[in-house]
Amino acid sequence: MNSLLQKAVNGIRLTPAEALDILKNAPWTEVAQAANTVRHRINPGNKVGYTAFRIINYTNVCEITCSFCSFCRPAHSPEAYVLSLDEIRKKTLEAKAKGADQIFLQGGVNKDIPLEYYTDVLKMLTQELDVKVRGFSPVELVRIAEFNGITLDELLDILKEAGLSSVPGAGAEILSDRMRQILSPKKLPAQVWCDTLAACHKKGLPGSANIVFGSVETPEEIIEHLEYVRKTQDIAHGFKSFVVWTFQPQTDKFPIRHVRGDEYLKLLALSRLYLDNIPHIEVSLLGMGLSLGELGLHSGADDINSIVIEENVLQNHGLTSIEQAEDFIKNAGFTPYRRSLNFD
Repeated sequence: MNSLLQKAVNGIRLTPAEALDILKNAPWTEVAQAANTVRHRINPGNKVGYTAFRIINYTNVCEITCSFCSFCRPAHSPEAYVLSLDEIRKKTLEAKAKGADQIFLQGGVNKDIPLEYYTDVLKMLTQELDVKVRGFSPVELVRIAEFNGITLDELLDILKEAGLSSVPGAGAEILSDRMRQILSPKKLPAQVWCDTLAACHKKGLPGSANIVFGSVETPEEIIEHLEYVRKTQDIAHGFKSFVVWTFQPQTDKFPIRHVRGDEYLKLLALSRLYLDNIPHIEVSLLGMGLSLGELGLHSGADDINSIVIEENVLQNHGLTSIEQAEDFIKNAGFTPYRRSLNFD
């Protein structure tokens, strides 16, 4: 085995330069083999996790206007919406009928939504409907605080008191300021994204991190992204999992390239080797499909994330029921277990 891969298998932290060497030069099969070994050291046994939640996009109005996004609408658009509490209640009850007990709230950056809307939604979901709620990407949180003239810490206290229990690592894409200017100049700079999630984690609002690749990012920027995530985890310890995604074609304003299956599996495996402080690696069934997802479970991943009850932003190539999730995991050679969004 490559000496750098052996170093990671032995539990010695890789440097960014070493990770770059692996990404550029190591055969993907060797990286996958090493990552599978590390996965079983970190998570002994043959279990693979899944969870069940519904994504509720509470508004599609967004002023960030990411170049790759086809979901957002300007406030004056006839297609613009903000869901009412009754509409969110209905979607939640539908999800509960399908076995989901968690809601993922995510929308656009909409300055016209009052703070009380967010707290009323959280209280309804957690107190009336008895579901756990993960919600609000870092840029949503930063802008909501700004719109209401309060600090981020004050906002997090308010949302946590209303029922928020975790925050997604959404909006990361590639944590390189060059790439972020291409993706969306209005999004948070890389370090601000990290600092925002560190603040959430310190408030007891854990979550996940991810990477989205397959555009004009360089190998060096991929490693820069992994280093940002690992440093943030060293500080606040709130990332429960890490997910590798690829960009999906949604607009003609953003360059997207084809990502081969072996390229995806190599980065998935490298993530397991490099992120030695994050307990779980999720394979993206929604984005990559079932066949590649199964290989991912033998390349360092130990989780398939969730069934998808509703997805408005991406094309879903994954699973739509708890039974499908358990069958998929069993057929891949593992024992399924259902976990919460926070892995508790």
